[in-house]
Amino acid sequence: MIYLDNNATTPLAPEVREAMLPHLSGEFGNPSSPHAPGMAAKRAVGEARARVAALVGAKAADILFTASATEANHTALLGTLRAVAAERPERRHLVTTAIEHPSTLMLAHELERQGWRVTVLPVDGTGTIALADLRDAVTPDTALVSVMWANNETGAIQPVGAAADIAQARGALFHTDAVQAAGRLPIKVDAVNADLLTLSAHKMHGPKGIGALFIRRGVPFAPLIHGHQERHRRGGTENVPAIVGFGAAAARAAATVAEAGGMAILRDRLERGVLAAWPGSRVNGEGAVRLSNTSNIRFADPQGRPLDAEELLMRLDRAGIAVSMGSACASGGNEPSHVLTAMGLSPAEAAASLRFSLSRCTTAEEVESVLNEFPALYARMAA
Repeated sequence: MIYLDNNATTPLAPEVREAMLPHLSGEFGNPSSPHAPGMAAKRAVGEARARVAALVGAKAADILFTASATEANHTALLGTLRAVAAERPERRHLVTTAIEHPSTLMLAHELERQGWRVTVLPVDGTGTIALADLRDAVTPDTALVSVMWANNETGAIQPVGAAADIAQARGALFHTDAVQAAGRLPIKVDAVNADLLTLSAHKMHGPKGIGALFIRRGVPFAPLIHGHQERHRRGGTENVPAIVGFGAAAARAAATVAEAGGMAILRDRLERGVLAAWPGSRVNGEGAVRLSNTSNIRFADPQGRPLDAEELLMRLDRAGIAVSMGSACASGGNEPSHVLTAMGLSPAEAAASLRFSLSRCTTAEEVESVLNEFPALYARMAA
């Protein structure tokens, strides 16, 4: 199998698996227990926390572990909105964007149903927000602005540093979902002045079932799950094996992030080859500043009509090539990609699009093997 769906999840790195194994067997202590096995588990969690913090230039005490990035996003939005509203009842406004991950957008719509004021910023044809729109949207009653760092479907990178400046100049907090950016771009929370930042282990060759939220010290915050763990910010016994795996994955990502740009060479080769082999194909978001590993391409039939990309995806799968039609967290339904339609594509054009997402494990030989399949695929589907 040639795996080109790394924005959905990545394979577990061997060194991450080795770091986790002792905590799945002999080292099984509860970090809250006062005896030697418990203290060993506590040290392991502390070391992992420091590694995750180092990846984004944060203090270890400001990292909160969660069960997923979805939970981290919910914690960022609900935890801060409730805390801010308790101190400043007039601040009941959230600003986010039309291309956010479903975990953020669906929560924003639920908050709106509960009476919060929500502004969803549009994007242009490259999938990028306009800072002028953000300036107009942030008002004295805005509590939080949430803008993802890099989009999971197109790879479009948002101007998060400037967005944070705009939010904070009006007294609002700033959150960014950095799940896709971490390990692929250098991230320093102080450089962009983020108040909150979401991370996920399994997008950087770590285990599933573990996420993290950076919460800058002093940011108003109310826990979603009460308990003494995680400095009273999230109750529940810590998932020690997954946390240790996250730490190992973060250390690996920090050591190799400078090499991530090399994926752009393979990504560009893939795009050129697909466009040449498939007349009428287009790169969605072309012209945007994008992650070096991500390409979202829409396909047309010989008459120029949007193609059924699901059939193309299945044909690629049968050829041993794994790609995606968009966000793994939004799959399973018949709705077109909210990201692509927000960029101005019709529902049919959105449904004609496939996402190819590479990793540092992707080789030039694999890319050439994928490209070798496309002339025959085009001939079959055009017949």
